[in-house]
Amino acid sequence: MSEFLRRFARQFSALNKDNLQSLGELYSDDIHFTDPLHEVQGLAQLRDYFGELYANVSELRFDFHGFDQISDCEGYLRWVMSYRHPRLAGGRVIRVSGCSHLLWHDKVYRHRDYFDAGALLYEHLPVLGRVIAWLKRRMG
Repeated sequence: MSEFLRRFARQFSALNKDNLQSLGELYSDDIHFTDPLHEVQGLAQLRDYFGELYANVSELRFDFHGFDQISDCEGYLRWVMSYRHPRLAGGRVIRVSGCSHLLWHDKVYRHRDYFDAGALLYEHLPVLGRVIAWLKRRMG
């Protein structure tokens, strides 16, 4: 069991729009962050990205439930993200499962998130969501 991953998850869960300066406690200055929708290089860009993320939602929470260290400085976190956006899903909470692949020395220098971008966003857009639901029914 990785104490580093547990500590990282605890600190990451505590992030909000008012304490993004603490990203520097988690990430190195040269952090390379990737998710299915964005790619960010450097701590300043990561702060900007998280700032935009928190500005656009009324609620955002990560519940971590898996802490899998696979080598000295590499591991995976499994999580469920819950968020609420006033213009998506009628303002209801949206939940998406995912995992994060992390590489670190003292701090994380590579963070790659894996999740279903459709479940996160596209399925909740008014017109596109109906099209995706129709496609899922046809293919399922």
